[in-house]
Amino acid sequence: MSLAGLFDLTDKVAVVTGASRGIGEEAAKLLAEAGAHVVVSSRRLDGCQRVVDEITVAGGSAEAIACHVGDLDQIASLFARLGETHGRLDILVNNAAANPYFGPVTETSMEAYDKTVDVNIRGYFFMSSHGAKLIGSSGGGAIVNVASVNGVIPGAGQGIYSITKAAVISMTKVFAVECAAAGVRCNAVLPGLTDTKFASALTGQPQILKQVLAHVPMRRVAAPSEMAGVILYLASPASSYATGSIINVDGGYLSV
Repeated sequence: MSLAGLFDLTDKVAVVTGASRGIGEEAAKLLAEAGAHVVVSSRRLDGCQRVVDEITVAGGSAEAIACHVGDLDQIASLFARLGETHGRLDILVNNAAANPYFGPVTETSMEAYDKTVDVNIRGYFFMSSHGAKLIGSSGGGAIVNVASVNGVIPGAGQGIYSITKAAVISMTKVFAVECAAAGVRCNAVLPGLTDTKFASALTGQPQILKQVLAHVPMRRVAAPSEMAGVILYLASPASSYATGSIINVDGGYLSV
């Protein structure tokens, strides 16, 4: 296979959740650039449509579908629409996440607990369950889960978030093993500290940021686009024999 062919997603249908900004937005744009028709999904339709407009102006193919992955009815509706409109799915990128609470784990409220678990575990699980069935019936493809280094080393003040991201790592391996026979690959990306609105509680506080970067060998925060390339790799033929893989993209944080 040629170098271009390794990353060619022509005629593929991809869904990217949490794609209205940050890592999801960059992943959606790169998958579209590689030739995929990208369903840009997030809670707010207007944010999704902005990304779709930018993709189409650049010559790509995309559509916006609002979906809150913490709502099982909305997940079911998303996949019903995919089935009706496209009749197939080749790539699912689970990127939407919640992290509403920053503080001592023992002070986590039930509201914060529910919101984090509903999106980061239940949402990923049922997105993957629906996605694996549709991908399998379409001839095979890839699920890419965006987890976090916090799933390996819990982040200070991010207890329940870290717990859910550890669950995503385990979930990735479960789906990889059980869905391989159907041609569905499932892998995970573990971003380190990345310059997104989601991480602003850390990146927006110079003293905390300094402490965090002291543990990152590259001594800098990642750009969202630096995660997109790894997502493209895991979604493309270039990773055709990879499943159950957990790839750290963290500036060396987990290597220390």
